[in-house]
Amino acid sequence: MGRRLVPLTLDNLPDLPQRCRACVFWELDPVSGAAAIKAGTSELEKEGWISAVLLDWGSCGRVVYVDDAPVGFVLYAPPAYVPRATAFPTSPVSPDAVQLITAVIVPGYQGQGLGRVMVQTVAKDLLRRGFKAIEAFGDARWKEPACLLPADHLLSVGFKTVRPHPVYPRLRLELRSTLSWKEDVELALDRLLGGVKKEPALRPL
Repeated sequence: MGRRLVPLTLDNLPDLPQRCRACVFWELDPVSGAAAIKAGTSELEKEGWISAVLLDWGSCGRVVYVDDAPVGFVLYAPPAYVPRATAFPTSPVSPDAVQLITAVIVPGYQGQGLGRVMVQTVAKDLLRRGFKAIEAFGDARWKEPACLLPADHLLSVGFKTVRPHPVYPRLRLELRSTLSWKEDVELALDRLLGGVKKEPALRPL
């Protein structure tokens, strides 16, 4: 079974799950988001957000393919690009961190370790770009797929709670700590990508 992760671009944006292609929960503030949904322009707003972040900051997501079928994605960016983040009771995201915005694995491919590999891939990308940590707002009462990630899942892949909350805790993954499991990252990526040539080893920050 061939598996690969590729950067999110406007070309593969249509490969995101249907409910996510036009979702602007994170990309716009609550008022602007509601207006875009009412006007039917949320898909265009999503494309505009992706385009702006790519131009200003660079890669902000990955899409997971299994046998060329899209089965999931992860989205991340500095908090300055995520207006909705300021609406959470545990905001703001720390200035030295990038926000893990959301991630989805479609039914039928869950429970296969793809979520952990996605987090590891994001960590590797951000380490290379000089960032110190990833933070995310978790949902402590998560019951079904939504715009927030389940807090217990974030904890299971290495995040730690930095600001508790009964519903929306803020969690953090120190990227320096990922150096200790760099070999695990490399092995997971190697398996995921089917044994393609490895990239040069990371150097400590």
